[in-house]
Amino acid sequence: MTLLLAGDIGGTKTILQLVETSDSSAIHTIYQESYHSADFPDLVPIVQQFLVKANTPIPEKACFAIAGPIVKNTAKLTNLAWFLDTERLEEELGIPHISLINDFAAVGYGISGLQKEDLLTLQVGKPQPETPIGIIGAGTGLGQGFLIKQGNHYQVFPSEGGHADFAPRNEIEFQLLRYLLGKHDIQRVSVERVVSGMGIVAIYQFLRDRKFAVESPDIAQIVRTWEQEAGQEEKSVDPGAVIGTAALEKRDRLCEQTLQLFIEAYGAEAGNLALKLLPYGGLYIAGGIAPKILPLIQNNGFLLNFTQKGRMRRLLEEIPVYVILNPQVGLIGAALCAARL
Repeated sequence: MTLLLAGDIGGTKTILQLVETSDSSAIHTIYQESYHSADFPDLVPIVQQFLVKANTPIPEKACFAIAGPIVKNTAKLTNLAWFLDTERLEEELGIPHISLINDFAAVGYGISGLQKEDLLTLQVGKPQPETPIGIIGAGTGLGQGFLIKQGNHYQVFPSEGGHADFAPRNEIEFQLLRYLLGKHDIQRVSVERVVSGMGIVAIYQFLRDRKFAVESPDIAQIVRTWEQEAGQEEKSVDPGAVIGTAALEKRDRLCEQTLQLFIEAYGAEAGNLALKLLPYGGLYIAGGIAPKILPLIQNNGFLLNFTQKGRMRRLLEEIPVYVILNPQVGLIGAALCAARL
């Protein structure tokens, strides 16, 4: 058995997991702990504290999924003043082999470690072996990536597709585009500005300011508080979650309209990615938002907008589409990636 360390390293939270594996596909969790990232000056003291508490030998390999870009085995976290370097980490932690991967790439690796209960099938499609797998996930931002079969494993390729241009398809989306261009005084709008947690709030603000529906006082207060805290690293409220919950409970018309527009745009962008990849191995919906609004994803036009691509509709109807329900898919992916080192 090989002892491995997996980590999901974010600006807010760091989760570490110690696992054993006998091969690159089967892992067994021994110990797991979560830490508030900002309480530490670097990743090293967190890992050192974790290993002392776990009371096990030093792992042979480690892989850390990082919320930020990886450049030549180094990473600077997007929302935290940490600079990580694999050589330094190996030396200071005494772990012979350490890898840093993008957090969304970790989701790609984690797909092969998911169980049946970790997935919800949106579209059965017609799966084809040896074909690409696509991933898209709305959360804080919009992640996109894909997997290609190479030998006995899939190789994971992250992308920056979430920063491609938002492509409006109807009058209300054109109005949304013009609203965002003017509000932020910018020259272009990325799809991430619409299909993400911040996108939910942006759509709400657009519909509110254009008076598509009456704003509820309680939700108005939460959104105003969030707006007043603009620029602060930590905010006291999460309007996206509140808007989503109100839409799920069907108690606020403005929130329902917001989620309707969000889901339509989400489905359309998933379809755009699918057109580019033809992922008959499956398109996986990751990120923290989809599982929280699952009934709306299932019933509010996600698949309709996913397949609404003119003459290409038949092709998209044959692509399997799944929602990832397991929130630790990235941690699973980091462990599987460590096993391959």
